Amino acid sequence: MENENAHADGTDTVPIFNIEEELKKLPGRPGVYIMHDARDEIIYVGKAISLKNRVRQYFQTSRNKGPKIEQMVQRISRFEYIVTDSELEALVLECNLIKEHRPKYNTMLKDDKSYPFIKVTLGEAFPRVMFSRTMKKDRSRYFGPFTSAGAVRDTIDLINKIYKLRSCTLSLPRDIGKDRPCLYYHIGQCPAPCQGLISSEDYRKSVDEAIEFLNGKYAPVLEMLQKQMEQAAEEMNYEKAAEYRDLLNSVRQVAQRQKITHGDGEDKDVLALAVDGGDAVVQVFFIRGGKMIGRDHFYLRVAPHDTKAVILSSFIKQYYAGTPFVPHELMLETEIEDHTVVEQWLTEKRGQKVTLRVPKKGTKEKLVEMAAENASIVLQRDRERIKREEGRTIGAVHEIEELLGVDRAMRMEAYDISNISGFESVGSMIVYEKGKPKRSDYRKFKIKTVQGPDDYASMEEVLTRRFRHGLAERQELDEKGMGYEMGSFSRFPDLLLMDGGRGQVNVALRVLDTLGISIPVCGMVKDDFHRTRGLYFENVEQPIDTHSEAFHLITRIQDEAHRFAIEYHRSLRSKSQVHSLLDEIEGIGPTRRKALMRTFKSLEAIRDASLEELTNAPSMNARSAQEVYNYFHGDGSGALKIEIEEENVNTVPGR
Repeated sequence: MENENAHADGTDTVPIFNIEEELKKLPGRPGVYIMHDARDEIIYVGKAISLKNRVRQYFQTSRNKGPKIEQMVQRISRFEYIVTDSELEALVLECNLIKEHRPKYNTMLKDDKSYPFIKVTLGEAFPRVMFSRTMKKDRSRYFGPFTSAGAVRDTIDLINKIYKLRSCTLSLPRDIGKDRPCLYYHIGQCPAPCQGLISSEDYRKSVDEAIEFLNGKYAPVLEMLQKQMEQAAEEMNYEKAAEYRDLLNSVRQVAQRQKITHGDGEDKDVLALAVDGGDAVVQVFFIRGGKMIGRDHFYLRVAPHDTKAVILSSFIKQYYAGTPFVPHELMLETEIEDHTVVEQWLTEKRGQKVTLRVPKKGTKEKLVEMAAENASIVLQRDRERIKREEGRTIGAVHEIEELLGVDRAMRMEAYDISNISGFESVGSMIVYEKGKPKRSDYRKFKIKTVQGPDDYASMEEVLTRRFRHGLAERQELDEKGMGYEMGSFSRFPDLLLMDGGRGQVNVALRVLDTLGISIPVCGMVKDDFHRTRGLYFENVEQPIDTHSEAFHLITRIQDEAHRFAIEYHRSLRSKSQVHSLLDEIEGIGPTRRKALMRTFKSLEAIRDASLEELTNAPSMNARSAQEVYNYFHGDGSGALKIEIEEENVNTVPGR
């Protein structure tokens, strides 16, 4: 689709793209079209039943396209397209491309969110109840999604306490009898299937009861706990009675959160929105099994003349492309234009029929009205906060782009090295997207090839490993026809930030040049008081206004990279200390060492424990307890070593 000429000296010209000629070549088939600006950045992605008819409409002067489309068309330098076999395939591809490239002129979600599930691992002989952010096609059963991760974790803890289910990661029955029972067995919260003390059939009865609880049948549990509390009180076992009372209150709180909204027991999402100028909020009510389990709202970037139907359609495609759960029904405030194909796409994604409905009367209509009212309240309440937050994040990113003269800095990676006189050198990689930390993409590196305190060589190793891994992952994803967002290292940053000046920047540039990667590299320079003073970019130190949002963002990134490296280094030092001290004690191997740390939490607590407390600890006997006690209290050498290690931990890491 592009014609290329060459200069006499052999260098290529800028590709020539004749829009009028290319419009004539468009096929009358379904597909996706991609608009590029003069910098070759993707500015819009759309789908069409007929590429020929749809794309040509953008360039017809007689059509009233609205100010947003008019502005976009003026910026189009070239377009490309991908032909598909059906409109449904085009919709799926459109969703994937919008998610990967986040084009400027598409209606965009401002925040990507993921929701937690409660997962029951029914594929295991002794199932567990777990927290999960993803919903996979496995033999497990999932409940949710829920809007509060804290509430999910509280519910899981409650279920494990009531039904005495295991929370370990052992593979049973393979690992039965390989280790001693853990602390939960000793305190009566697990029947120790790891020791074969309960059959899978009896254990499964407890799991089935837990599933009934998750399905909303709380009455049997409340009745059981009430009787146990009263019985314990009659026996004057007040501590046990208080324990049952607390469990009873927890179950009541969970039961109260389940607000009945509709009696048909179906899974539904209720969607409505509020729009004001370029701001929009979509409110979603989550109804699962006829119960409203929560709600959430989403901010969108829209054009002032976008209709509610267009905004709602864009939201549905982006949101349900990324969420693992699709309900049986979506109740909408207004009809969307591509209703049929979106319904078909959601049906295929769910594996069962999905219906889009605009309620006109009754309870369902009132639910949609309530969602719309809530969306309006959120939009009015949060307008100023959103603008302030965008100033701290997106606004600060744009300031950095302008200061450095780079086209884009939406994804930034920052690196730092931490060590104490070369001991256990580690590297940290943190990621900021749109001015916010993306902690799921953080990575840690334990330095393998460098001996001693050589920060430059350590940084070279970290960057080489990171980008080699990324290139390999990109190749693998390309072969599978998958986007780079599917990998953990394949997404490269728009800007690389180094914790230091010229030296660290040159290290990064050398690594990128060796690997054939082109990414702008910037150094975060500090003054003699260890405070950020400027940016080193293209052999020049750029001063920053200390009152600007760009300065505050750079400072936050620098501090976060340093914190993450120090945190990792501290964890390695802690593990090394536990190994070096406890393993010096005769009769204390890995199992007892782990049991001691699990019981007492720290070396100091082990040192201060009495002989009786050590003897009663899991995995310990009288002889091993005596050895530990003598180590710390005999000649005092063990206690002295703890003091030495503490002094080392408080040493400031070398830069």
